[in-house]
Amino acid sequence: MTTPASVSTSREPEKIAGMFDGIARRYDTLNHVLSGGLDLIWRRRAIKALQMPAGARLLDMCTGTGDLALAALRGSSPAADVVGIDFSGEMLRHGLIKVRAAGLASRIRLVRGDATRVPLPDASVDAAAVAFGIRNVVDRDRACREFFRVLKPGGRLAVLEFGNPTMPGWRQLYGWYSTAVLPRIGAMISGDSVAYSYLPASISQFPEPPQFADGLRAAGFSKVEWKAQTFGTVYLFIATK
Repeated sequence: MTTPASVSTSREPEKIAGMFDGIARRYDTLNHVLSGGLDLIWRRRAIKALQMPAGARLLDMCTGTGDLALAALRGSSPAADVVGIDFSGEMLRHGLIKVRAAGLASRIRLVRGDATRVPLPDASVDAAAVAFGIRNVVDRDRACREFFRVLKPGGRLAVLEFGNPTMPGWRQLYGWYSTAVLPRIGAMISGDSVAYSYLPASISQFPEPPQFADGLRAAGFSKVEWKAQTFGTVYLFIATK
């Protein structure tokens, strides 16, 4: 997949936060529409892979509107509570509406913060997850070190991120969809043409799975593994402290 020359992939925190503030109102609708509902399945798989113990506390970094945080409390082995952190105030505002509507405000705490400076003490969470947010972080290596820091020994990190499919035929179809169709649908529903052009451009610049896994190991994680979802459209990484 090629990056359109006219699309900026700058990951400056203020720029990214502003972009997500602008699409927050339509974010959930677009996630479900553009993925054909698969985003819900991917999140459930990430939660399951964490293998959280009873009474676990989960960090949901780049929580957005809280979809993964909510999924973590509804699974077969639900977390006891979740701390969701994001640097977009509008995304958190919409997330809080959802959390309150679900009656889970006492178990999900939403906080504005930065993945490179997680506002939690050392070894304070049993599990951590990042769904479709790590590619937007300006210093991914530092963020991975922060996840390692806040996890308790034996805790797991799950990272969901978009990838570049390698299967012939599917790769070409996905490339056409993400660069020609997705931005148009995103702009039509959200009213923001920039945000949904940034998406495929940023995916094309994200490291390939082996390179990202190396970054997790460099941060201190062991037992790092990954599995392709939907023919490599998305990858699920699991790492253990």
